[in-house]
Amino acid sequence: MTYSILIVDDEALTLRTIGRALDGEGFEVLLASSGEEALKVIADQQPDFALLDVVLPGINGIEVLRQARPLSPSTVFVMMSAYHMVERAVEAMKLGAYDYLIKPFHIADMVTTLNRASEMLALRVRVHDTVQSAKGLYDFGRIVTLSPAMTDVLQMARRAADSERTTILIQGESGTGKEVLAKAIHYNSPRASLPLISLNCAALPDTLLESELFGYEPGAFTDARRRKEGLIEKATGGTLFLDEIGNTSPSLQAKLLRVLEEGTFMRLGGTKVIQANVRIIAATNRLLKDAVTKDEFREDLYYRLNVLPLVIPPLREREEDIVPLAVDIMSHFNTELRKSFVGFTPAAAELLKDYPWPGNIRELRNVVERTMILCKEAEIDSGDLPEEVRDHHPAAADVEPFSYWDVSPTGDQFVTLAELEDRYIQDVLNATGQNKTHAARLLGIHPTSLMRRLKKLHGEN
Repeated sequence: MTYSILIVDDEALTLRTIGRALDGEGFEVLLASSGEEALKVIADQQPDFALLDVVLPGINGIEVLRQARPLSPSTVFVMMSAYHMVERAVEAMKLGAYDYLIKPFHIADMVTTLNRASEMLALRVRVHDTVQSAKGLYDFGRIVTLSPAMTDVLQMARRAADSERTTILIQGESGTGKEVLAKAIHYNSPRASLPLISLNCAALPDTLLESELFGYEPGAFTDARRRKEGLIEKATGGTLFLDEIGNTSPSLQAKLLRVLEEGTFMRLGGTKVIQANVRIIAATNRLLKDAVTKDEFREDLYYRLNVLPLVIPPLREREEDIVPLAVDIMSHFNTELRKSFVGFTPAAAELLKDYPWPGNIRELRNVVERTMILCKEAEIDSGDLPEEVRDHHPAAADVEPFSYWDVSPTGDQFVTLAELEDRYIQDVLNATGQNKTHAARLLGIHPTSLMRRLKKLHGEN
């Protein structure tokens, strides 16, 4: 890649010498002999680099740097100064200059400095590309849903993303997509270009979890030989996603409370108070309010985390999302597995909708992938689905049974399974006062499935 560089110096010989050297190194060279001229070139050309002398006629190099930063934020500045002007060069570093060179310097030293700066610039470009890719991947519009409840959650999440510091608590069963929602919030927020660091609080023992979060000083414990930054520091300016927050110990909860209340923390074994510029998004598959009632989670921390609660409904309560999600997953695996599946037959779609998906979207993803690997046809039929989906029957609910198990409506000693199911549905409806939502919950099926069964039972189309 060819980088452009602006050389700013009021000495014509210096300009020609450095210009020829950098042209030979493959740079696209621009020249300016004054601060005013430099600002005009920076505004018009926005060079990748600027080699800027501190002492210039008119506007000096420090002032050029101060004015140029807003004109071209991506330009990397390297200052040039005489030995007795080092203090001015240090001032330039505070204003955002990358490095400085002491005059007179060897051309080789200058090239080495610029090569290091080129590596940083290339890394900056890669980070930008990664962020842009993540923004596309985790855009809210890519989250598939037709469910009114899930649509409401996404609308709240969009508003939460715009609020830079608001703490968010995402609750939902395992596999519902809590981390995906957290990533969507981060990559659609003002913090998107800064780190998103995730930590599963259930995956580490308490002592290790604490050192990972807060870091430690040398001698904090037996194996602490040197200072280590914690994840809170590493996520500075960005977002820290704490999954399974309900699994943390009381002592760790107290330290997290301090981070949220005061915006500060200390490394293990340290005495220095460190500012925590980080947004925290916490997630849990537990009902934290119940954990508070049982004294298993701090009430004050719960309310600090629960500033903006987002509750993701389980997949069994989003029947309208099951097939669209399965089709979206199929599209993903068509690319990954080099397949060309076109969809699901109506019979297969019906089975997918009737299955309760205890593992939620994660389980649905696994089922679709497994089926696509094993199936030879372009359209997945009911017989292609795994046995647990194909042969699922809603579990009998724990309600008062009806009293005629041994006699069918025709007077026979036994009834058919279909008659038994129909009669049982009617009894559960009677027991719930014809409340179809409550009855569906007791029957272990979605209310829409219950309505379809009732239509079939009454002979409606």
